[in-house]
Amino acid sequence: MNYLTVDSATTSTSLDKNDEATKNDDLEVDNSQSVLLKIATLYAEQLMSDLILEVGGVGYPAHRLILCASSEVFQVMLMNREWSEWRESRIVLQETPTGASVFPHFLKYFYTGQIRISHQTVLPVLSLADKYNVKDLVTLCLSYMSQHIAQAAKRGQLIAWMQYTMACGHNDVAKACQNFVKWNMEWVVDSELAELEDDTLLLLLQHSDLVLHNEMTLYQFVVRWLNKQKERLNTSDLSESELKAHWDTLVTTVFSQVRFPMMCPNQLAKLLLCPLTQEHKEFFMERMAIAMSYQSGQYERIAEVQQSDSGRLLFTPRLYTEDTWGSVLAVDNFHCLPSYHTRTFIFSTRPSMGEAPADRLSEWTVDLYPKGVWFRKSMLIVWAGTYDVPEVVLRTVRISITCQNCPELKNYCEYGDYNEPDVRVKIGILVWGVQNGVEHVASVVERVHRFSAQNRVLNIDGALDFDELNTPLYSPATPATKQGRCQKCSESCDAPEPKHLLGPNKDQLRIQVVIVPLTDFCHVSGSDSNG
Repeated sequence: MNYLTVDSATTSTSLDKNDEATKNDDLEVDNSQSVLLKIATLYAEQLMSDLILEVGGVGYPAHRLILCASSEVFQVMLMNREWSEWRESRIVLQETPTGASVFPHFLKYFYTGQIRISHQTVLPVLSLADKYNVKDLVTLCLSYMSQHIAQAAKRGQLIAWMQYTMACGHNDVAKACQNFVKWNMEWVVDSELAELEDDTLLLLLQHSDLVLHNEMTLYQFVVRWLNKQKERLNTSDLSESELKAHWDTLVTTVFSQVRFPMMCPNQLAKLLLCPLTQEHKEFFMERMAIAMSYQSGQYERIAEVQQSDSGRLLFTPRLYTEDTWGSVLAVDNFHCLPSYHTRTFIFSTRPSMGEAPADRLSEWTVDLYPKGVWFRKSMLIVWAGTYDVPEVVLRTVRISITCQNCPELKNYCEYGDYNEPDVRVKIGILVWGVQNGVEHVASVVERVHRFSAQNRVLNIDGALDFDELNTPLYSPATPATKQGRCQKCSESCDAPEPKHLLGPNKDQLRIQVVIVPLTDFCHVSGSDSNG
């Protein structure tokens, strides 16, 4: 027994050593590319297909297994006995003309995982991916769109992108498209205005962070949009009375969102000569009367108008880029600036939305710290003694705004009130950026603040990301971009460009500061900042 036991243990030990040696010899071989090539060959050579998908009169051989594995919709359609398609060998799919044009590329993606998309094809591809619930392709299309919004605007496709993503709940891309339109409305070309739906336009007009030269610019934008709508209505089957009723409703609904009180008297006077004003004289005269009531300080009338749904935002300024409301801060040769460099800008703005004499202008000083802030070591002398203040370095892009003429005892505000010492304003920081070579307003930061004799300075940090802005301009290209073209799309993808540095040498930082006055009748979200 002892012999047998010892022999058994020896044998077991020998086997364990052999197993370990065998494990050390194991080698995992990755031949996935060959398998993918075999699957792609099924599509390319139309081998062993068991189904024909007919789109736009063209038949495309396919395989139920591949369709079901790639699309949840096809899986239900082809495997659920309650659907008539599950037993059919030829299925006719109803697609739009643009969807039919990209369907072969869409189907090929099921077999290869590769697809070429561009500004022209990304939307129809995305619509197919949404319709058939191909989640990975949806993600790819949305990623492409988010990285090419500026190019879409330049090519007249942004409105279509925005409205589709809003309707389908792709909220991140929809929000990015909306922001681009709000902050760069001059990019919306006439060819896109016909596609801009009523509800979408009304949604945009309700925002107070629209970046405009002045409110008159928005009036002209709405006129252009209405002209496009009139062309469309004239080709409709509506009767003459129905056409007039619809047109009148459209004009009053849209122009109710234009903030006439934000126009100066000179601009209001020019509106009297506009053909649209003559056509709807009663409506426009009422809006102009409200504007004049606001600028002349008729409090009871203003309070009455503010109670209506359309009047709640009438007295709230947007972000106007006219010279009377701010200044552009441009910093050239950015990469040559030393650390903690400070650039100072001085400008003036009007104290009210109406005309103001030159001696009533608000004076502002803006200190820009694009390379961080350095507080040197110092000493604080107070009645109780002397204290050492340690050195502090802040890795932030700081914009410091100082009101130079906050009155000590009295302040001339919009309605001649000499008892209120504070200057209440809305400040907009417009940060310019570049995407695929297109320069535009890339981000906006808003602050509502009260300046007074005791609170003259407002510091705004984080309008730009410090590390992103101060990253070296040139970085090694990744292997995927060395070829000059991205594997997932048909666009050239060179080394990433700096997001906020403009000009041919990518060395100009451009920020625009907008300061517009606020009154008690302005509707702004959030409480006033304290600096």
